[in-house]
Amino acid sequence: MPISSILIHTALRRLEYYEGNRLVYNYPIAVGKGATPTPNGNYIIATKTVSPGGPFGSRWMGLSLPHYGIHGTNNPSSIGQAVSKGCIRMHNHDAESLFQRVEIGTPVIIQR
Repeated sequence: MPISSILIHTALRRLEYYEGNRLVYNYPIAVGKGATPTPNGNYIIATKTVSPGGPFGSRWMGLSLPHYGIHGTNNPSSIGQAVSKGCIRMHNHDAESLFQRVEIGTPVIIQR
């Protein structure tokens, strides 16, 4: 099985999921607002949680940067906006799809 990775484009508000060099999925996301921007850098998926509750929707994929993650949302109208406290929000069905595919240790690159 090819090694997977995630590339997040904060300016485009898109998350790309790759298997090897092949783009498999391209999801719309919400990113951090001006006061709490999503941090650029290279991370990994460090934790995975089903049904984290509250604003985190149906799935949480925690990054190796503490307190930041990729997650679903209880506010789907926020997708496509810069409104979070730095996390990457996805529609719940997209977060569930991604959650099934990523493993602990999956690389995550966040860039503008």
